[in-house]
Amino acid sequence: MQFIHFLNSHLLDPRIGGERLYRDVIGQAVAADRLGYRGVGIPEHHLVNILLIPSPLQMAVAIAARTERAELVTSICQLPIRDMRIFAGEVVQAQALCGGRLMLGVGKGAFGFETGRLGVPMEETKERFEESLQVLEALLTREEVSWDGRWYRFDPLTIMPRPERPIGLQLAVMAPPGIEAAAQKGYHVQTTPLGAAHGVLMEQVNAFHRGKAAGGHASRLSLQRGLYLARNTADARAKLELAYDYYKSFDNVFGGPGIVDRGIVRPLARKQTIEELGQNILICGRDEMIDRLAAYASIGIDDVIASSNFGQPQEDTLEMMERFASEVMPHVVAMGQQAA
Repeated sequence: MQFIHFLNSHLLDPRIGGERLYRDVIGQAVAADRLGYRGVGIPEHHLVNILLIPSPLQMAVAIAARTERAELVTSICQLPIRDMRIFAGEVVQAQALCGGRLMLGVGKGAFGFETGRLGVPMEETKERFEESLQVLEALLTREEVSWDGRWYRFDPLTIMPRPERPIGLQLAVMAPPGIEAAAQKGYHVQTTPLGAAHGVLMEQVNAFHRGKAAGGHASRLSLQRGLYLARNTADARAKLELAYDYYKSFDNVFGGPGIVDRGIVRPLARKQTIEELGQNILICGRDEMIDRLAAYASIGIDDVIASSNFGQPQEDTLEMMERFASEVMPHVVAMGQQAA
């Protein structure tokens, strides 16, 4: 099992500004490359102050110019809000500028406020995504493509330049039936139970393995999980409180009412207690972290996309990454190799 550092780009204090925000994000990516993480995960969101990277491909190129080996994983690019004829060319360009290190994660979008303000109601995103994915794959693999569908109609055209190497494609799916179908078709899969209990995670993992076995493909399962290696009990509690506060905003735009004040997501009361959240995400010390991640390796998870920034200072995040890379990663990576 390998690790991908997720770039939680939260502008929780708007006074910080975008320049410092993205300088910190790139600093984390450079650290992940140096420390031996498999890659970095790059979100995409618009119009809100959490997970704020409007152009994940642009960010991937910026990181590629400053790193040597880390995979650049978009997590995820939202297809329904784009025109695939433009996006396909941007993907080919990004892959070339990233030296072949791009892993293109795609999905339908998660925040109804965001897609709605961009003219795509959330209830349309699934159908739009499915057709957009078909169009994107056709444009990336065939030279002359025309289309006559519900959302796309165009005469024959060829995306230029042409891809010079295969572009890895991951689908972001949370529902077990969708995960199983994606794996059966040969797609790599990104999923997450968010703050839900272990049973939800197991349903997702089992669905992936059923689909992978039925399709006979070498698909890869990446699991996004809140993860922070705490120094001690007090540190664990402090980071859990930050995570709980973050989810107050996340829940608002993910399936919630979408109340946003001048770009700032309003935190709302949560039904889940802080103790319940603490049982479901990984904020703990070294020994417990190794044990819990070993359980993930044993059930065949290929990558953990570690979502480790809940609003703490940049220096805390970088220091945690150093400790995680030296105290935890070697043990868990070795376990994964033994299981394989």
